[in-house]
Amino acid sequence: MIARFLIFWLLLIVLPDAYIYNMYRRARRSSGLRLIILNSILSIVMVVYTVWLASLTDFIPSEKVWLDLYLLLFAVFIVPKTMFVLCSLFSFIPCFSRRWCHRIGAAASLLMAGMAVYGAFVGFRRMEIRHIEIASSDIPKAFDGYRIVQFSDAHVGTMTGWRKAMLQRAVDSIMNQRADMIVFTGDLQNIEPHELPEHLAQLSRLKAPDGVYSVLGNHDYAVYQKADSATKAANCRLTCEYERRAGWQLLLNEHRTIRRGSDSLIVAGMENWGVAKRMPHRGDVGKTLAGLQRSAFVVMLEHDPSAWRARILPESWAQLTLSGHTHGGQLRLFGWSPVSFTYDEWGGLYHEGRRHLFVSTGLGGLIPFRLGISGEIVVITLKKTL
Repeated sequence: MIARFLIFWLLLIVLPDAYIYNMYRRARRSSGLRLIILNSILSIVMVVYTVWLASLTDFIPSEKVWLDLYLLLFAVFIVPKTMFVLCSLFSFIPCFSRRWCHRIGAAASLLMAGMAVYGAFVGFRRMEIRHIEIASSDIPKAFDGYRIVQFSDAHVGTMTGWRKAMLQRAVDSIMNQRADMIVFTGDLQNIEPHELPEHLAQLSRLKAPDGVYSVLGNHDYAVYQKADSATKAANCRLTCEYERRAGWQLLLNEHRTIRRGSDSLIVAGMENWGVAKRMPHRGDVGKTLAGLQRSAFVVMLEHDPSAWRARILPESWAQLTLSGHTHGGQLRLFGWSPVSFTYDEWGGLYHEGRRHLFVSTGLGGLIPFRLGISGEIVVITLKKTL
């Protein structure tokens, strides 16, 4: 993970220090010497830490705590220094006061550090129950008021130690909704299936009258593991087996029929498909809906929302698609998230004519940080219209 951007990470560590050291040297302030020495020691530690992480063959360390600690230190110490330098550079513009630029930079640095600590220890633990309503004349009469609970992107490999209670709370909340059906839209693990056994007892508690259905996300295919294709395939099969042991019905380009008298609803699960080249491209719309009549009301589960416009809209009639994957960027400020640069549909309910897409911003994440966008459980109520 770090190795892909090693030079960038190292420059972020070294360049702000060089600027700050030069600023104090020119000011000839002996009072700041101790601070400069302490800062230099910390930077040397971060450089060594960065190089060590980059030298690992795996996408993340086997003991994920080392990556979490590194990212926290980076966010609390390195990013604020960079912010200070950026603010300080405005002092070279004649109309800006150097003193005020430095003061604003110091305040911005403290704010950035505070946001990092809050996002890691408070924001990541926050969870909300979101209620949405899907109204359509295509919904069968017997399914008017039907309730579906969706959760996505659990990344249970991050929910260890003191975060383990997060999964228990999420399962309790899901069960308290008393839904007709529960669906999971992918990314149960971070990297490998060995993360799952300690959580199976909790995941097995999920029950619903019409069942628990799931699809695989990009992380569930073990694509981020440094291994040969045979090992990755074996690990993907093991992930599938663990989901089935939990009592979930894993849908791999297939569908199931839910009946209420003479009416029926289809829950279809399409394998992962995304526009990004690195994403698994296993989804097959035709295979997923094979044998169904176009009059059927279809709830399509697909991890990556980019498949909605690229594949599902042009190749099917699925009236409701449920996705995840984006995590809402795990950061939202004043309604904006950086993930909006990559995805047009990245969080919430979207429409195209009479067809709907809901993108869950997820429950957890590989990186334990959320700011301005809590983990969520979604309660979807179907409403029949005339």
